[in-house]
Amino acid sequence: MIDENRAPGARAVQAAKALRSDADFWSLRIVDETIDEHAVRNDVAQPFSRTRERGAMLTAWAGTGAGYAATPDLSPAGLQAALDIATARARASAPWALVDHRQAARPQSSGTYASPDVDAALPSRAEWIERLAHECAAANLGARIVERAASVMIVHTEQSYVTSDGVRIDQRFRFLMPELQAVAHGDGDTQTRSLGQSGTLAQGGIDVLARYGFDGAGARVADEALQLLAAPNCPTGRRDLLLMPDQMMLQIHESIGHPLELDRILGDERNFAGSSFVRPEMVGHYQYGSPLLNVTFDPEPTAEAASYAFDDDGTPARKQYLIRNGVLERLLGGALSQQRAGLPGVANSRASSWNRAPIDRMANLNVEPGDQSLDALIAGTEHGILMRTNTSWSIDDHRNKFQFGCEFGQLIENGRLTQVVKRPNYRGISAQFWRSLRAVGDASTFGIYGTPYCGKGEPAQIIRVGHAAPACVFAGVDVFGGA
Repeated sequence: MIDENRAPGARAVQAAKALRSDADFWSLRIVDETIDEHAVRNDVAQPFSRTRERGAMLTAWAGTGAGYAATPDLSPAGLQAALDIATARARASAPWALVDHRQAARPQSSGTYASPDVDAALPSRAEWIERLAHECAAANLGARIVERAASVMIVHTEQSYVTSDGVRIDQRFRFLMPELQAVAHGDGDTQTRSLGQSGTLAQGGIDVLARYGFDGAGARVADEALQLLAAPNCPTGRRDLLLMPDQMMLQIHESIGHPLELDRILGDERNFAGSSFVRPEMVGHYQYGSPLLNVTFDPEPTAEAASYAFDDDGTPARKQYLIRNGVLERLLGGALSQQRAGLPGVANSRASSWNRAPIDRMANLNVEPGDQSLDALIAGTEHGILMRTNTSWSIDDHRNKFQFGCEFGQLIENGRLTQVVKRPNYRGISAQFWRSLRAVGDASTFGIYGTPYCGKGEPAQIIRVGHAAPACVFAGVDVFGGA
């Protein structure tokens, strides 16, 4: 048996030396992941949760076909059995292959990646509970606060990739996601305010809490929930819309990220998650947004949730523009989708775990900052509304017509923030919405967010993504309340 206390990279190299196959090419990807969760609810510490998953994916190319087989058995015999199955499946699938794998580019580069502070010490269980309980207690601002919760999720992932050509890639990740939530109730109404609604995932150590202002946020979140309880509904009508970065995360995700996934555009998701209004022939000239819109695939910021050095097919990852000055330049497609479509893509072939094959996924998808401060964005808005923190979303299966709701709204009149409003919602059409972008915040308004909950694929894969953006103003958006 392979010593399971050793690093996945060492196990992968040792195992690869013993593997035998008549496939043209094969790869071994070993993943070892542990998730810890600490939580306090209404001043009561919740049971500690720890989950661990370990396993391997074997991929084989034989002739034109490709095959996959996953196994939790990391012994030499278990890995060899999986490789034999993958090779047999590759030969069986060859007559129906969408890509000629004899012509597919093979990984060429070895390398490593590690999250910042990946090995730095973290608080003990008792220290976490004390910290969470402090914010939970601070949110107790009276009888109208009926629910308070604070939690942190900590993920350690070690992943190694080895190929029959001698490539070796070792990547080590650590993610933290701190969360706070306060629920206010009174006079038949209930309002919720949170720190980021599962959008505060980032790579790093204890510093992640400071990035999202966790310490001291309990009272603020509860106070804003009470403000919403007393506030009127969001008015209905057309207004300029100022989206803060924590809502820009959702807007980018749903109306840029998913529509630009190349496998979706090619029809692979049609019977499950839908297709896209984007067509292959749009690349290079389609006016996706106003000239102020610049969107990048950027796996390089070490603090962002989906930073990495190589994707799960071994392609080196680097920053690339998807949309430049509003024009669509590139799609979110990995090496195999690029070959299939004959279009430029990025290193985004990603798998959610050891028991899934890589597919085209979002990673870090960011809107580049502009040149206006938040004060300038507000001062330049005569009749508008500011919205923060997503709470609901609905979008059609072409990722075009959408309706999104936020936790917190505040009207803007004559260049000044005025009344807080509750249940702020807005709707639009992706193909038109980004063209209404009229102002982009500078680096001082820029926020980095991430979520572990992006779903796609058959069988389903839930994966981590990052989205960073400045505050942005959109002209003449259909806004409404009460939903």
